[in-house]
Amino acid sequence: MAGGGGQRRCRRLEAEAARAVLGAADTLLFDCDGVLWRGEAAVSGAAAALGRLAAAGKRLCYVTNNSSRTRAAYTEKLRRLGFPPAELRNIFGSAYCAARYLRQALPPGAAAYVLGSPALAAELEAVGIPHLGPGPAALPGPAPADWAQAPLDPAVRAVLVGFDEHFSYAKLCQALRYLLRGGTDCLLVGTNRDHWLPLEGGAAIPGTGCLVKAVETAAQREAFIVGKPNRYMFDCVVSEFNIDPARTIMVGDRLDTDILMGNSCGLTTLLTLTGVTALDEVRGHQDSACPARQSLVPDYYVDSIADLLPALGE
Repeated sequence: MAGGGGQRRCRRLEAEAARAVLGAADTLLFDCDGVLWRGEAAVSGAAAALGRLAAAGKRLCYVTNNSSRTRAAYTEKLRRLGFPPAELRNIFGSAYCAARYLRQALPPGAAAYVLGSPALAAELEAVGIPHLGPGPAALPGPAPADWAQAPLDPAVRAVLVGFDEHFSYAKLCQALRYLLRGGTDCLLVGTNRDHWLPLEGGAAIPGTGCLVKAVETAAQREAFIVGKPNRYMFDCVVSEFNIDPARTIMVGDRLDTDILMGNSCGLTTLLTLTGVTALDEVRGHQDSACPARQSLVPDYYVDSIADLLPALGE
């Protein structure tokens, strides 16, 4: 919501305004980690709020940068935590979107070297892209000369970096060698740039952005990022559903991913304070005259998704 002087202003979404904002929307895009749940614990009241939104006929989609789960795993987690049932076509994880991108960008038969989880590998398999790399890897010998001479698969035409609990120097070496061998004909793709992931109890772990940066630094190349804030993830939603941006709300907990994508795509943006971002950070951007910082300011905020319940009735 733009204010005077071209500055965006963020305000709390109170019950009366919430009824109007939700009533004008037919689609809501939800980030997951930090919005609907933290780790394996659902945010209190979130499932009830989404249940009422679904009962009111709203289309609910889930757009998450987390690449460690398949779409099927997300539908199961939503069910397990008491959220409304979701079809696969409503789930847009960065693993799925990365597989979708590579299916379009790679020539037939080309393979991907993957620094990522079994979920990322599974999404590639689902769209028919050969791959190698997931799981632990060891250096192929005691000396740098050995590391630089390990066999390379001739079919690899892309390096894909996602969340990888087995990330290692050995994998970094191999990724660099594929990128050097292929030059610009070898794609470098990252699922997201999230620097850390929130867990229950205020804990956090390093995110995929740390791994993407390591590969970019080694290769001296910038990766194409499929996840938020890149609009590619929103384009994936649009290709599946007839989405009107003016009637769509992006709900997230991060300014630099969820809110930036929503603002860039012309969506109404709603920040929830149950994840990464604190309200002081919003105010710092809001008071700035810098356009880049203004693009991080959401239209509205709530303490929690549960704050929408009064506006949704019984």
